[in-house]
Amino acid sequence: MEGALSFFSPSPFSSNRSNLSLPKKPLSLFSSRQASIPRVSPQPKSSKGTRKPDVRISPNTAGRSRIPPPLDSKKINIQKLNAEISPHRAVSAVRLLRIEQGGAFADLLNEKGRKAAENEMSYVERTLGFRTRDLDDRDIRLVTDVVGGTVRWRRYLDYLIMSLCNKERMFTDMEPLLLQILRIGFFEILKLGMPPYAVVDENVKLAKAALRPGAGNLVNAVLRKLVSLKEKDSLPLPNLEGDDRAQARALAVIHSHPVWMVRRWTKFLGQEEAVRLMNWNNSDPCFSLRVNTAKGFKRVDLVNRLEDLKVSYELSACMDDFVRIHTGMQIVIQAGLLKDGICSVQDESAGLVVSVVDPQPGDTIIDCCAAPGGKTLFMASRLRGQGMVMAIDINRGRLRILKEACKLFNVTNVVTTTHADLRLYAEKHNVKVDKVLLDAPCSGTGVLSKRADLRWNRQLEDLEHLKHLQDELLDAASMLVKPGGILVYSTCSIDPEENEERIAAFLLRHPEFVAHPVRAYVPPDFVTDKGFFFSNPVKHSMDGSFAARLVQSLDYPY
Repeated sequence: MEGALSFFSPSPFSSNRSNLSLPKKPLSLFSSRQASIPRVSPQPKSSKGTRKPDVRISPNTAGRSRIPPPLDSKKINIQKLNAEISPHRAVSAVRLLRIEQGGAFADLLNEKGRKAAENEMSYVERTLGFRTRDLDDRDIRLVTDVVGGTVRWRRYLDYLIMSLCNKERMFTDMEPLLLQILRIGFFEILKLGMPPYAVVDENVKLAKAALRPGAGNLVNAVLRKLVSLKEKDSLPLPNLEGDDRAQARALAVIHSHPVWMVRRWTKFLGQEEAVRLMNWNNSDPCFSLRVNTAKGFKRVDLVNRLEDLKVSYELSACMDDFVRIHTGMQIVIQAGLLKDGICSVQDESAGLVVSVVDPQPGDTIIDCCAAPGGKTLFMASRLRGQGMVMAIDINRGRLRILKEACKLFNVTNVVTTTHADLRLYAEKHNVKVDKVLLDAPCSGTGVLSKRADLRWNRQLEDLEHLKHLQDELLDAASMLVKPGGILVYSTCSIDPEENEERIAAFLLRHPEFVAHPVRAYVPPDFVTDKGFFFSNPVKHSMDGSFAARLVQSLDYPY
């Protein structure tokens, strides 16, 4: 699965295959906290005659976001400009509210950045009752860092906030907007290393303007207490003591992951490797760019553009069409490299899955669960104008995005799209092709570095539903493979239950298929003992992913 590129709105290059239709759950980190629904309610006028909005909870609106859509500034009178408030903090606070309600993402600004930045300011105006100055490029980068980092470190931040509030009730009853402001302040001091007293001052201003003077006083007291403890190196973090459960709870706070993930990873990886994995998930993500060879570009062309833009890069050691960049993605976007179809954002692990499929000119291929289409586009480019890739997906809107991307990448002659549920499609259509790729919906535990919010959107119970769905999709995909053809099953999960165990169960149900080792298609460092493909985030510095290559026997008595 490709890494997400969306920040203010989903990008056509972002991958969301791990976002299957599971029931939405509140983003609660401690059992006593439920995701709160913010709304703006008027306060009585002060002695100066001004009105300040407040964010409160209405019991009868639980489960429904009350943050309104962005305003059209041409159709309304612009509210009072508050030039004293930091733009990136105001936008970050409102965006964090929206993320908790499932209405926004926490990743990187996409190619529609300037218009999207204005939309974000409209959300600020509607939610807080005022505007700040417009976001500049530096503000946009700060919003990216603050929002992604605050979501990523939420459990760690909340533990400290609750500890410094003295009373747990004060934390659990805290207004949602006030909590977001405190999270931002804690993150800026502890993880971004910003000047502490400047952070205190700016977040106090935001709390007073957006809520009331008393909220600013609370922010001032709690942040100053944090600064004092940090200077003394005496933050109240849990100790790694007690039994396995107690240690898992402590590790979950220190490394800001759900307890259930920590327990699973320490079980099948060991504590030391689990800690390395969590450190990777909490690090700044590295992005890979794939050059668009279908348009005649070569990697040297992309490299030359990056050098002109003064963006540092390194050539992929395992994929000839890929280049890695650790910083400078905003520059790449603003320079139009994505919009002009010179390259796309795609993780090397996704490219290696395509290598396992091994598309050849003349092949007929079905990409099941195809949208948003990163692997579809790469497979199509490798056909060199001969053959066909049929992209099937249940989401009509995302297929439309894929069709537009096909035009941009000059592969419309070898790609068709079909809106369908794969399970129903396979039953109704007698279609048999050379190769089938099933990039199945999964937990997404291999992409937590790029998907900051995903760790909080998954529950242990989801795995049972996912495994059942993966089995159904595998059975359906197998019906589309001709005798002697290839079925590739892939996920962006590092969990054996979604990977090796699904293949073992499938082979028991389908003796007409055999596992085919992938060593001829990917570098040996990515081949497991059982002949599957696996990219380890810590070891390979890329997204975690899995792929199995299965061959349908020609000799099986059908």
